[in-house]
Amino acid sequence: MAQIVIADASPIIILAQIGGLDWLVPLFGKVWLTEIVRDEILPGGKPGEKAILEALASSVLVVIDKDWPKPQFPELDEGEASTIRAALNLPEKCLLLMDERLGRMVAQENGLSVAGVAGLIGMSKKRGLIPSASVVFEQLLQTDFRISPDLIRSVLLKVGE
Repeated sequence: MAQIVIADASPIIILAQIGGLDWLVPLFGKVWLTEIVRDEILPGGKPGEKAILEALASSVLVVIDKDWPKPQFPELDEGEASTIRAALNLPEKCLLLMDERLGRMVAQENGLSVAGVAGLIGMSKKRGLIPSASVVFEQLLQTDFRISPDLIRSVLLKVGE
């Protein structure tokens, strides 16, 4: 398992909306954010902001106070690029929480492990943190998060629902 988990903005925002920030401690202990990602999600009146602030205050989410200049990844937004840069520059093995397809692809091309919100829902179900993955996916579908029905079916099959 990864020693450090670093999240891009969208998984944190979505998890905050569906009550999933509570899963982070049992799954990972804590999750790191770059300063750029923190600035993308706070402040700004985004849904789930109160839960994000509470997770930061309780050190469930911890900000990395360094940004590395390279590699740049100009094809990505700054949050995704900073998340990948941090993972590549830290000496420990890292797991990235990222949902955007291009960001995931670039991370994987650089040898990084990546999980998205769907995977976190599956992990949470397998660890007994949630009683039903399908109920959580229903909540997820009430947000503006875009997810493939095939991906939902795949996760539900893996967790026996």
